[in-house]
Amino acid sequence: MLYAACFIVTILIYGAVKRLYRLRPVTLLSPLLLAPAFIVAVLLESGIPYGTYEAGTSWISSMIGPATVAMAVPLYKNVHILKKHALAIGVSVLTGALVSITTSVWLARSLQLSDQIVGSLAPRSATTPIALAVSGMNGGLPALTALFVLLTGLLGILIGPLVIRIFRIRNAIARGVLLGTSAHTAGTTKAFEYDALTGSISSISMILTAFVILCSTPWLLHWLAG
Repeated sequence: MLYAACFIVTILIYGAVKRLYRLRPVTLLSPLLLAPAFIVAVLLESGIPYGTYEAGTSWISSMIGPATVAMAVPLYKNVHILKKHALAIGVSVLTGALVSITTSVWLARSLQLSDQIVGSLAPRSATTPIALAVSGMNGGLPALTALFVLLTGLLGILIGPLVIRIFRIRNAIARGVLLGTSAHTAGTTKAFEYDALTGSISSISMILTAFVILCSTPWLLHWLAG
């Protein structure tokens, strides 16, 4: 019964926050910001253990994979544009992903953090399933990695639109690469608010970023540790 209550409350909170965001599309009212805050508040107030909540909402977490696959639809619709700008997208994503890993490791080393935290922080710009896998392979803590991924996404949807506005980035390709590479799923959700093309470019950028991080993180961690 408690499991079902956790599931229902999560859906209701997200639905209410989503409706609020549609009425007032302000970044600070984003469901990615407000929904977790409200859920944490409910758990703390009710005294429900996190393990119980996680078990009751595991079905929602399992939908991350299908949701990611569903992004293939707008990609297919804009495949001709993707082919036309393949080189620019590829170089931009490769550069962004490598810079993300390098700066994360450099910052963690500069602060003299443990190897576990370094391994947890390095894949923060990948989507959650890939980031957790990379973290596990490199001695990181998956739970800590999940937190870093969430914070990266939240910062991305806060800072990304601000960068787009300040530098007056009108090009859908540039906007999509910026949001998809820097803020994975959260950035892609934000990108679709601009238009379908920006969202499609963000989707492919997110996928390519995850691939680059998966392949290069072990090598970069070894190289930077030397």
